[in-house]
Order: sequence, then structure tokens, then C-alpha cells
Amino acid sequence: MECVQVQVLELPVGEVGRHHFELATAVLPDLEPGQVLVRNTWTSVDPGLRLRLRADAPQGYFAAFPVGEAMDGIFTVGVVEESLAEGFPVGSTVWHSYGWRSHAVVDSGEVAMNGIANLRLLDVDRAPAQAYLGPLGPMGLTAYAGLHVIDALGGSGTIWVSAAAGAVGNLVCQIAKHSGLRVVASAGSDEKVAWLLDEIGVDAAFNRRSRPLAESLAQAAPEGLDFYFDGVGGAHLEAALDALNNDGRAALCGSISEYEGGTAGPGNLFLATSKNLILRGFRGSAHVPLLDEMQRRLGGWLAEGRLVHRESVYDGLEAAPTAMVDMLAGRTIGKTLVRI
Repeated sequence: MECVQVQVLELPVGEVGRHHFELATAVLPDLEPGQVLVRNTWTSVDPGLRLRLRADAPQGYFAAFPVGEAMDGIFTVGVVEESLAEGFPVGSTVWHSYGWRSHAVVDSGEVAMNGIANLRLLDVDRAPAQAYLGPLGPMGLTAYAGLHVIDALGGSGTIWVSAAAGAVGNLVCQIAKHSGLRVVASAGSDEKVAWLLDEIGVDAAFNRRSRPLAESLAQAAPEGLDFYFDGVGGAHLEAALDALNNDGRAALCGSISEYEGGTAGPGNLFLATSKNLILRGFRGSAHVPLLDEMQRRLGGWLAEGRLVHRESVYDGLEAAPTAMVDMLAGRTIGKTLVRI
């Protein structure tokens, strides 16, 4: 059987463009015992994929995507069309790590992406399949784990969430609100700020482009910050170090400012020492044991209508590169998805 897949034509230097990818056809192998054939229906587009489009993918992170081959390690959901694996019947909905392609042969015993992307049955009666690529999947786990590692899930105080209109950031805002925190959010447009205030329900929000970050934070959080959830790095992390109170904590999730060649490091790092701060780097895939707990809590809020879930949807595999370009440029809101 043939499948259609997006693959890297050339690793980009600087900004990612559609011309760095190509659509290709590949022949799938016959099923072996323990494997399933999945027809993919939705696939994910995430900022972290940009790190795998570099020849020098960061040490400890997932390897760079190979040029001219299928791109593995991308979350997707789909329907089982053939099965030689016990517990995965034909017609069931699953997630796995072989995205950006129309079909995939998946081994039910394979450990994928530290275990977070193992072949897994999904309860589509609880939520639509694509929600498992957002609030009930890796995005939800990353948001939940980030607050967990800085002990912010049951506390009080003020948190600043950068890149707050993105797939992870908006969930961090909502989990933090439900956990009793005062939430300050920032994003890259007035439209996103309005969405964060009116629909997500944050306590304060500002457009990072409107004026210096320090001024915006002073107005939004005059009492200072107790927590910071960082998806940007660079100037944002520097501003957070200035604004964090003594014994404050920061969850370092991503560094968008660095992904396409910018500078990630702050110039005031000594404040971590002088203020007794905790700066905690983490990856959602390192906290798989929290997955079931996260799905119970967020799944309940989703069912009760207490969790806002917004998607930026692109149709067709051929649109995946455009979706990535738009997401990296800040033109999407919420979870960016490709409907196959």
C-alpha cells in the first residue's frame, strides 16, 4: 500500500519556508504481528518541530529530521484500518508518533518519544479525536507538568505566561486560573490579547509588541511575580527575572526567540542567585506518569465547559508546511492542526 507524506527537502537556515518541504509517495510494509495500519485523520504542528529542522538539534532533544525521508516523532491521531495487534481493533481511534503522512504502520510495542507517543487507544466519546493533540494530549501534559514542577498547581500568587495564546500557553493560563493563581498573559497581537481576556479569562494581558516588557509587567503585576511560565526565552526571560519576587520560580518550557537564530540567554542571570529563584527546565515527555491525572482533570473541565479549546485548522497534508510557517510567525491562535 502507498501513503503520501511530507518530508524535508532541505534543512532551513533562518526562517522556515514551504520550499524546505516536499510531498512524496512511499510504499508501506506489510503488517507483522503486533502492528496496525492507521489511516491518519489529524496531525500536529508544534513550535518544537522547528528544533528538529536544524542540523544541530539541541543535545538531549529529539534528533533532527532526516532529509528526503519520512518525518517521525510527530503526534497524530487516526483510525485503525488493519490490525495484527491485540487490544487495537479495526475501527478504533488511536494516537501515535508517525504524523505528517496519510497512513502509517505502527508497532504496538514500540516506545515512542520517551513513552508519551506510544500507540494508545483514545476515548472519542469523551472528546473529539483532535482534542488529544491539544488539551488532552502532549500540549495538555506540557502545560500541566510545567506548573507541577514549580509547585504552582495548588498555590497562590501571580504567574506570568508568555506566548499565552499558543497551544500550551492558553492551557497554562486556564490550569493556573483553576488552581487559584492570578494570571498575567502576554501575546503578539491585540486580537490575541482580547481573546485571552474575554474567553480564556486571564486577570491581565498585554501585547508584547506595544511597549517595553518591563513597563507592561509593572502595570499588569505591580506586586511582582511569584511564577513565570516561559515559552519564549531571550528578552522575556530577562524581564521575568527582573519582575520575579524573592523565592520565585520559573518553568522553562521553550525558547521561541532562539529557534530561528535569535539569542535565548538573559543578561541578568545573577538575579536567580540574588533572589533565590528556581529556574526549572522541563519537557512534557519526561512526565508521562502525569498523563492520566492531567486527562482526568482537564477532561472534566472540558466536559463541563470550563476549558476553552481553540484550533487553527489547515486542510490537507500539503498545507502542513504553511501551517508551520504561520505558527512560527505568530499568525495562529490556540492549537495548530492539519486535517488530513
